[in-house]
Amino acid sequence: MGDIRLLVIDLDGTVVGASNQLSLAVKQAIATAQAQGIAVAIATGRMYRSALRFHQELHLTLPLMSYQGAFVKDPATDTLLRHWAVPQEIGEYLLDFYEQDEWRDRLSVHFYINDQLYVRAINEETQRYSERSGIEAIAVGDLRSLLRRHNPNPPGEITKVLAQSPEVDLIDQLWGSLRRRYSATELYTTKSVDIFLEATHPEVNKGAAVRYLAEEELGIQAENVMAIGDNLNDLEMLQYAGLGIAMGSAPDAVKAVAQWVAADVEADGAAIAIQKFLLSA
Repeated sequence: MGDIRLLVIDLDGTVVGASNQLSLAVKQAIATAQAQGIAVAIATGRMYRSALRFHQELHLTLPLMSYQGAFVKDPATDTLLRHWAVPQEIGEYLLDFYEQDEWRDRLSVHFYINDQLYVRAINEETQRYSERSGIEAIAVGDLRSLLRRHNPNPPGEITKVLAQSPEVDLIDQLWGSLRRRYSATELYTTKSVDIFLEATHPEVNKGAAVRYLAEEELGIQAENVMAIGDNLNDLEMLQYAGLGIAMGSAPDAVKAVAQWVAADVEADGAAIAIQKFLLSA
């Protein structure tokens, strides 16, 4: 293990559990790491606005990596440092794909544009998502109205498209279909939880965002980075980091690339990992 100078944490399933809050143990561990000169940053699939309260509660000073790293913004200066958008034609295809009659009524489709959440209608799944994220969804009826090039007032570029369904098998089926249609150089797809299928620009993943923050903003290397995550969207981040920590609830594929597996979020596994690797010395 190298000299760790940057700690990167995922939010949901890593430091944010069922309560949708940071535990005292996590906050204390992170504060102690910061006091010892270790920089701390968040890399999350959440919207920027949804993640901002955690950034503020932890008194972080680095840019916030949101939307799987597609949207990197510095809260201190309100400067958007990097934004990779989903190509327009792919956004249109995803909408057509998700609105096929076979599964249209079994999915909630979310389009994220300019850090706003747009949906066709507010259903039970979207309501739960909004309550947890603290973001009010904007129901527009026909999502195509957002994407039409002839719209005189388009809301902007698409940051992320998410399909949500309580049917995990359906999400996996759709994910397989998208991976067969689009190569990794055309579209990045991942799951942050079993019921969320997320699509972003092909150059987007948390690993790429953490590499940017470490090497371009801080001038350090992978060996100086510790990252903690719990799901498939954390895979690339854990692979990049010199020290990758998987939570106990992580899928086997994520645990396989980690150097250590912590307890799950409800047992404050992230705090335990921070204590073990950063504070015990």
